[in-house]
Amino acid sequence: MTASSVLAAVTPAPGQIELREVARPSEALDGGLLKVAVTGVCGSDWEFYQTFPKQRGAVILGHETVGWIERASRSSLDRWGLAEGDLVALEEYIPCTHCAACRSGEFRSCRATEWRSGGLRYGATELGRDPGLWGGYAQAQYLHPNTVFHRVPTGLDPKYAALALPVANGIEWTYLQGRAGPGETVIIQGPGQQGLACVAAAKEAGAAKVIVTGLSTPNDRARLQMAKLLGADHTIELGDEDLLETVAELTGGQMADLVLDCAGVEASFLASFHLVRRYGRVVLGGHLKNPVANFNANRIVAQYLTVKGVRGHSYQAVEHALAMLAADRHNLRKLSTHTFPLAETDTALQCLVGKGLPGAIHCTVSPLQ
Repeated sequence: MTASSVLAAVTPAPGQIELREVARPSEALDGGLLKVAVTGVCGSDWEFYQTFPKQRGAVILGHETVGWIERASRSSLDRWGLAEGDLVALEEYIPCTHCAACRSGEFRSCRATEWRSGGLRYGATELGRDPGLWGGYAQAQYLHPNTVFHRVPTGLDPKYAALALPVANGIEWTYLQGRAGPGETVIIQGPGQQGLACVAAAKEAGAAKVIVTGLSTPNDRARLQMAKLLGADHTIELGDEDLLETVAELTGGQMADLVLDCAGVEASFLASFHLVRRYGRVVLGGHLKNPVANFNANRIVAQYLTVKGVRGHSYQAVEHALAMLAADRHNLRKLSTHTFPLAETDTALQCLVGKGLPGAIHCTVSPLQ
């Protein structure tokens, strides 16, 4: 390793990781360089791990990055309102800053962030696109001038700050979009990272009854226990209990004010519209792989339902998440279960599909280990 290079965990082909030395960006290049502390492992990383190299070429994955600004141009620091040495969490989106979506604060919808059509996004931009260090599974990451930052609260360990984006998804879906509020009943289908974040968000919003569903598998059973630690009032193991009957019993026949589908399978999608009360809300956070052939949309009309599809998080949601993590409200830091060195990035990714270490929920990769 030399002063002109950075060690990175590169994905050169589907399902492969190899440690490589990657050139440091020139100091004359506008923007800056982040010294990476940790980068969280997101569910979307697994999809990219399997498909991105075949579609676009080698890539450095990882977009839930936390680190220190090592250096940056004066113009960029002035633009960011930051200084060298500041500890920050990054958004994955690299917006244009001037389109209608950016001007209205919805930069996640900016077309410049759509990597599938040539846009830029951290953890989803090919290594061959200069200056190459676009992902967090590395000792350092390039900072584009349009990077969106969040200051990490004083005293918050970077590995917990790396939870900001998945927790922000829970806040966005449950509170900002789902409008969960005091006294309500909220059902969350799927105890993955996003579903568990929704549990904490529902309790933060004042929900009186939070019910979480999962499969009768060792992995989901462990996560349902975590849901209780985060504040869930009831958990349901699908297959062992009749879902609709159990929810009807728990709610006195009223069903839920808000149902969040974080599982993203046909069964959970269809169940959502039977678990919700009349005039209730359904938020769809899971991405179905195939169209649902047997869905009767008339139920939405007959039940006066509000249905929303959600994707990602807003700036406001990340700020809320960092504040909750700093205070460790609802035991949120318990979601961080494992940290791996760069050389074990593959193991960290395997944890996403239950093939890594047991008990993994949110993992981080750290070049400092």
